[in-house]
Formats: sequence, C-alpha cells, structure tokens
Amino acid sequence: MGKYFGTDGFRGEANVGLTVNHAFKVGRFLGYYYGKEHKAKIVIGKDTRRSSYMFEYALAAGLTASGADAYLLHVTSTPSVSYVVRTEEFDCGIMISASHNPFYDNGIKIINGNGYKLEAEVEALIEEYIDKEEDNIPLATGENIGRTVDYVLGRNRYLGYLISLPTKSFKDVRVGLDCANGSAHQIATAVFKALGAKTYVINADPDGTNINTECGSTHIEKLQEFVREKNLDIGFAYDGDADRCLAVDENGNIIDGDAILYICGSYLKHKGELDNDTVVTTVMSNMGLYKAFDKLGIKYEKTDVGDKYVSENMVANGYSLGGEQSGHIIFGKYATTGDGVLTSLKIMDAMLISKKRISELTEGFKVYPQLLVNLKVTDKDLVMNDEKVLKAADEAEAGLNGDGRVLFRKSGTEPLIRVMVEAGSDEKCKEAADKIIDAIKACGYIL
Repeated sequence: MGKYFGTDGFRGEANVGLTVNHAFKVGRFLGYYYGKEHKAKIVIGKDTRRSSYMFEYALAAGLTASGADAYLLHVTSTPSVSYVVRTEEFDCGIMISASHNPFYDNGIKIINGNGYKLEAEVEALIEEYIDKEEDNIPLATGENIGRTVDYVLGRNRYLGYLISLPTKSFKDVRVGLDCANGSAHQIATAVFKALGAKTYVINADPDGTNINTECGSTHIEKLQEFVREKNLDIGFAYDGDADRCLAVDENGNIIDGDAILYICGSYLKHKGELDNDTVVTTVMSNMGLYKAFDKLGIKYEKTDVGDKYVSENMVANGYSLGGEQSGHIIFGKYATTGDGVLTSLKIMDAMLISKKRISELTEGFKVYPQLLVNLKVTDKDLVMNDEKVLKAADEAEAGLNGDGRVLFRKSGTEPLIRVMVEAGSDEKCKEAADKIIDAIKACGYIL
C-alpha cells in the first residue's frame, strides 16, 4: 500500500485525511496522465455521503483544468462505474465512496479502462504529484479546457444490463431490500421491481449523513427483523456503494459471503459454468466452506484479504467466481468487480431454477464456530511486528491442536487490528482470541 492509496482507494475522514485539495489534485493528474495523446474522457460516480458532492466537483474541476472531459453519473454504485468504463471506452473511472464506513469518511476509488482497480504504479505517480510543492502539470486554456457532461444515461444502461441477466421472472417472490441509505436505494429497487418481484424496501431515504447508520450489510439485524415481520421469501442487504451483498433466508437467518459462494459455486458447477471447478476465497473464509467444497469436488484458492486480490487471482487463472465473507462477490463472466445487486440476482436465479427455498440451498454448508474481534490501536504496524504479540498468536493457534486456526492481521482501510479465530467450539475461539487480545493490551497498543 502507498502513502494515500490502500487496498480500496484513497480513504479518510472528509477534509481531514482526505481533503478537497487532494481530490482536485487527483483530478488534475488523471486528466493530464490520460490526456497526453488525446482528449481524456473520465466518468465519475458517487454515493450519498454529504461530502461526495464536494469531492465530485473538486475532481471535475481538476479534470477539466487539465483538459479532460468529466462525465457525471451522479449517485450510483461502484460496479456501475466499472461497467460504464469498460463498455463505453472511457480512459478511467472514479467512484467517490468509503463503502461501508460511516458518513464522515469518504474515499476516491479509481478504476482503469478495463474496469479493474487502478494499477499500483499509477497510484504511486498520483501520490508523488500530490506531495510536490510545485505544480508542474500545465493548465488547459481556451478550447482545450475540458467540459462536464451529465451522464445519467450511463447509469441507466447499467440498470438495463442488470435487468437482462436473470433467466427467470421474479413474479410473486417476496423480496426485502436494505439499501443502507446508499447507492442501492435507486438501483436495486428499480431492478427488482422491473423483474416482477414483490419488493419491500427499507433504508432507502438518504440524507447525506445516514449512509450505513445502523442499516445495510454491516447491521443486517435490521433486515432479519424485517424479513420475519413481513414474512418474506428472501432479503438482501447492501453496503454504501452497493459492491457488497449479504442475504437473509425466509427464517431470518444470515447468509454471509461464504454461504453465497457455496450457493453460487454449487449452482455454477451444476450448470457446468464454474471455470476450472474453482472458487477464489480469501484467508478469512470459514473452514466449513472448504469442507463443503471438498464434498462437492470444488477446488479453491485462498488470497490475502481484499476483493482486489481475489480479482487479480481470478484474472490470472481464468476463474469465474470468487469473493469475500464480507459479501464482495465477483462473477467474472458478468463483472470485473464485486457487485451487490448482481450478486442478489444470481442468488435469485439459483433459488428459482432449483425451485428450492434459499435455506435449503445452504444445507450442505456447516459453519465452523468463528470469532472476529476488531481492535482500534495506536499503530497497526507496531502491533504486527511486536514479538510478544506474535508469540501470543502462535501459542493461541498451537493450543487449538489442529482443530482450528488463528488469523491475525491489520485492516487495509481503518486503524484496526483484526483477530479472527476458528475452532471446534465458541469457548475455544474465545480462549484463543483472548490470549492475543491480552497481549496487545499488555503492550499498550489499545486505544
């Protein structure tokens, strides 16, 4: 990771860690970099955070000042930006969002011309430019100054693409949607209604400050209650920029990213569409998923945490399905990035074609007890390199006697250390996690 760009773009508290001046300079550089041989075309989307409007205008100002044309999708999802970039010949795309973070955070995600996350070497050039005292990029003048273009049409084309994908009508299926007061509030609702579902929606009234607030995929208990209360067949919860999806079955039970990979992996293998019979996961996936895949004859790869690494593995090896426990699911045949609404459509397909309830499709997947603790710390790198802490983590895993594992890592987007333990029982999970947490506390790293 660079100075500003992490695994999911340039992220920070709005006008604190990520300022309007940063956004202007990012726009300036991208307009210059992609406009060396032609007039650059760059598309911008944003989520519903109040600061997203500020960053949109700053980026557009930077782009046009460097001579690029800025096409504005307005409020939309991250995957829609990826779709528009790769299907309509834009030089790159920018999504303004901090995903599942609170409203006061924001981020700048840059997507290359092929619809994937921007190359690290280009991010490094942007960082170098941001830190320069003198601005050595020329300002466009006269007719070379760029223009801004209202491009809601691009988002509408993405909606049409999603609507075209399901193979069955959703008529009479009772579906609940938790839109997290974010990007999904228009997209998901429009798609499910167009496909004929009886659609029940919550948290679809964004005000700039309520995105992800006790709702969406990070607070799925709201959707669980809603599904039970309304007697729905299934529910889907998205995050702020709608690149994640978690589901709830008809009984109100959570279907996380691992269960979604199991449902969709099984479905695609049955159809002969699971390339190389392999699913790409991250190291955070539950041991129960691998045991279930073994029974089905499905192979799997494990990457570092981050949909960026899942995507890279899929592209390098020609795999068609991958994702994270958190709900970033990538369907390589249909998208280049995690897409929450697309994921929900694929789950609907699996349910309707099999003519089974969604709870029945998860019966072969038994979750291993797992405990995940997020610790806010003074310095992530110091914790990860402290010998006492590392020794405690090794001892905790050794104490599981091969019937479990310990994963101890730093967050790529927040000042957190994540301690995850899987074991044969909840008690063993807690015992192992407490050993690591106590060591971190004893060293004085907890905030």
